[in-house]
Amino acid sequence: MASYLVIVESPAKAKTIKKFLGKSYKVEATMGHIRDLPKSQLGVNIEEDFEPKYITIRGKGEILSKLRKIVKTADKIYLATDPDREGEAISWHLMHALNLDETKTKRITFNEITKNAVKNSIKEARDIDMNLVDAQQARRVLDRIVGYKISPLLWKKIRKGLSAGRVQSVALRLICDREEEINNFVPEEYWTIEAKFLDNEKRAIESKFYGLKDNKIEIDSKEKADKILSEIKKQKFKIEEVKFGERIKKPVAPFTTSTLQQEASKYLGFSTTKTMRIAQQLYEGVDIEGEGTVGLITYIRTDSVRISEEAKAQAKKYIETHFGKEYINTREYSYKNKGKSQDAHEAIRPTYIDKEPKSIKNSLSNDQYKLYELIWQRFMASQMAPAAYDTFSIKISAGDYIFTSSGSSVKFDGFLIVYNKEKEKEEEMNFSTNIDEELKLDHLEAKQHFTQPPARYSEATLVKTLEENGVGRPSTYAPTISTLFNRGYAVKENKVIYPTELGEIVIDILKSYFQDIVDVDFTAQMEEQLDEVERGKIPWKKVIREFYPAFYETLKIAEEEIGDINLDEVTDVICENCGKNMLIKYGRYGKFLACPNFPECRNTKPIYEEAGVSCPLCGHKIIIKKTKKGRKYYGCEKNPECEFMSWNKPTGEKCPKCGSYMVEKGKKKKTAICSNEACLYSKEIE
Repeated sequence: MASYLVIVESPAKAKTIKKFLGKSYKVEATMGHIRDLPKSQLGVNIEEDFEPKYITIRGKGEILSKLRKIVKTADKIYLATDPDREGEAISWHLMHALNLDETKTKRITFNEITKNAVKNSIKEARDIDMNLVDAQQARRVLDRIVGYKISPLLWKKIRKGLSAGRVQSVALRLICDREEEINNFVPEEYWTIEAKFLDNEKRAIESKFYGLKDNKIEIDSKEKADKILSEIKKQKFKIEEVKFGERIKKPVAPFTTSTLQQEASKYLGFSTTKTMRIAQQLYEGVDIEGEGTVGLITYIRTDSVRISEEAKAQAKKYIETHFGKEYINTREYSYKNKGKSQDAHEAIRPTYIDKEPKSIKNSLSNDQYKLYELIWQRFMASQMAPAAYDTFSIKISAGDYIFTSSGSSVKFDGFLIVYNKEKEKEEEMNFSTNIDEELKLDHLEAKQHFTQPPARYSEATLVKTLEENGVGRPSTYAPTISTLFNRGYAVKENKVIYPTELGEIVIDILKSYFQDIVDVDFTAQMEEQLDEVERGKIPWKKVIREFYPAFYETLKIAEEEIGDINLDEVTDVICENCGKNMLIKYGRYGKFLACPNFPECRNTKPIYEEAGVSCPLCGHKIIIKKTKKGRKYYGCEKNPECEFMSWNKPTGEKCPKCGSYMVEKGKKKKTAICSNEACLYSKEIE
């Protein structure tokens, strides 16, 4: 009997695939990558046309030894690593590491781990796609050159252990730029006017002030609001116009890697790393009671919203059986792929439509169940009919002024019966709609508001921004964000991402010397070039050759100007353990005091820098503190007796308008603004 060997990356995937293949097949796992560039050196020979130097990853010798023995007895070998650039590269590395015979070695890929998909992939076995391999090599070499050439400069400038990367540095810049926008933001005042009218049967109509019949009026002061209020009160009120209509809400698109990470963050509170870890488990296979190991979802690294005809047919049958014919989507909706989509794989969907989340809940962990339910519901919704709403709008005249009301109610729930995460406020028409009917004014009120700064990034919105700008690829989002946290460049508090002092220092250096590396458009262009390599349009080394000369010149300038800088400052603070003068060191969350006699003495303590102003509440000194996660704030030295705390530095002045304390905003162009949001007083700081 012939003997066949299938090689995959993980034991879970191996276990799932074994079920579908006969006794003549042996399935083995590599436990991830086998070869890579060395960690201890650049691993790229610049002089030899950027030739990479690959070595066996430490700890993989035993696995390779085992595989070499099995390979000798196999009549045919199938490399079944993941269906993307990285998976293709792993298969290529296996060819070299195991010295496989090309005549009896083939590459197989499948988008879902099901019996049909695995068996069909063996029928359609092919040679390794070197365009995919080369695209991965180009990315790996680019990232290695950037990381291993810039990182030593950061070690000299700040401290060891820091790093810079192509996608990572752009993500950090986005976070820091957003923080600067928020710091520079000065709120502006605006007003709205709301009214409640009663019809002849005393039914209420809630309305909002629009302006004149042909011109919307923006109200930017109390004086203007009061003037309009006084004029409105003199008028008669009547129904001027009523419109009825229908609105269609098309079904949501099925998940891509990015949208899955966004929705899991938004509704489940999962980090991007956690989402991808659990999704990988669902893809590779979970033990289902009575069935063994089952791959529950399709491949999880994709930027496509495409769905196979077979999956559409299965969904249609399920929808008709469980919801009725009217819930089947009868028209084809086109969904635009965001960013620079490769469209290499299907969207993320359940592999077996009939495996409803509740039916297998007992076989899943709590997190697996939550994520599987989200994916199952989203896919089913994407194949269902749109929701239909009855809408109305009404205009009420008050002399020359106009008030408007509008609302809608669900006429047909469609896909919302399965996936309705953002429930719209429904407002039924339950009042008179007679044109020219006079109304009675029951309540009239002007409300003050202030414009808000742009929101800080959450993991979900950062992923969305990276994707929309074409920075990175589905597989890079989670590790990129994770690296920012691990390096101490950013922290997450209450689901919101803040840059740390260390992160701001790093990005300032990168912006000063390596503008291209932290430029969104430049990084997106590099991604396009990698896509061109994958399509076979350009050789992979051409990308490196075009990038390196300008990068090398910039690197030389930076090395000359930065030099060997030691930021450790000697202070007059004496270490109570050994009597030495303590040093100012840079840590993960900024500066701290440390004993120079390390490692014999490991004494450290926080630095409390004085802000140079007095506390507005008690008159004592204001000092600069940090939260547990490293976010900077200003507090009173007498805390907890004095509860003063501000995210912005107090200026030491009182507002001439309302008497509240003033705070400093902005980095380059500094402004003093009143801490009382209702005041709005501000002035430039010279």
